[in-house]
Amino acid sequence: MSESLDEFRARARAWLQANVPHHAAPMEGPESRDYALAWQKRQYEGGWAGLTWPQAYGGREASVLQQIAWFEEYARANAPSTHNACFVGTNHAGPTLIACGTDEQKSFHLPRIMKGEVIWCQGFSEPNTGSDLASLRTKGVVEGDELVVNGQKIWSSYADIADYQELLLRTDPDSARHHGLSWVICKMDTPGITVRPIKTMAGPAKFAEVFYDNVRIPLSNVVGGLNNGWKTAMSTLGFERGTASLALQISLGQRVEELIAANKDVALAETLMDLRADAAALRAMSYQFAVKSETGPVGSEGSMIRLYFAELAQRVAKASIEIFGIAAPNVLEEHGLGFDYFDAYSETIAGGTAEIQRNIIAERVLGLPRGSR
Repeated sequence: MSESLDEFRARARAWLQANVPHHAAPMEGPESRDYALAWQKRQYEGGWAGLTWPQAYGGREASVLQQIAWFEEYARANAPSTHNACFVGTNHAGPTLIACGTDEQKSFHLPRIMKGEVIWCQGFSEPNTGSDLASLRTKGVVEGDELVVNGQKIWSSYADIADYQELLLRTDPDSARHHGLSWVICKMDTPGITVRPIKTMAGPAKFAEVFYDNVRIPLSNVVGGLNNGWKTAMSTLGFERGTASLALQISLGQRVEELIAANKDVALAETLMDLRADAAALRAMSYQFAVKSETGPVGSEGSMIRLYFAELAQRVAKASIEIFGIAAPNVLEEHGLGFDYFDAYSETIAGGTAEIQRNIIAERVLGLPRGSR
């Protein structure tokens, strides 16, 4: 770390100490929206939002090493989880618009995301399709200068409080699989949209299913070109499986250190030793990936980090229960550690299941023969 980076880290640490909220984040509903937007706005006003975004859109154009330093200090300060209601906008939709959007789309949406004025959700997964995104059936029929959308999405985080959705649908009726899809900006208060929250075994209803009944979306809301949605969606998933979760990966290592400091059970020492080693390995992979990403696309390597993080997060959650008990409070949120334990089960499903990630690693990273489908 250079001297200039040390100065950057010191400024970040001082700002976080002065600005991190003292009250916990609500887990669902309008209160969670207000909390997430207020924290995003505070970071923007302090000059700490969108570290790697272009300055033209309110970002800081910080280096990847500066981003790493920020998230290390962020974790040490016990700042609010970055995986809140603003996550899709700042880490999915925003970067995708920067990479694939028109000038009009960027100038309208990016400042609103950056300033903490809007919430985005994702409309990719569908019932009965699992992680096979190419089999989606929600359709958009071109009528004049609009798309008329009919279908259903599921597992859309924060859809009940979102303003916009990154929606992937089939716009070429004669297409199949990866072809003929479009990535569109869907305004969530458009007539014909019904949102039904889903309560999970972890407790809060942060997911939702979304129904579309003759929903009309302007063709000007297509991002990356009509029927070119697969390429645009891969940009989105590349961000999700790569640097978008860098803060979570770093904070997981911080959590392991907290467990080690609190543990009084000699029988758990070996487990914690393994978790510390695995967290160090995750950190090394994450940093290497982040540095590589600064010089150009790094492809499917993000799936290695996504898979490793997901399975490690589940083991860390289990260790937390063994040390503190399932009813113990989490210092960062208004819930017990039982929430973390149950919620961790979703880590090997969200963003593509563990099985999908292993297929990607095997075929696209290691070059192994394509498995049966």
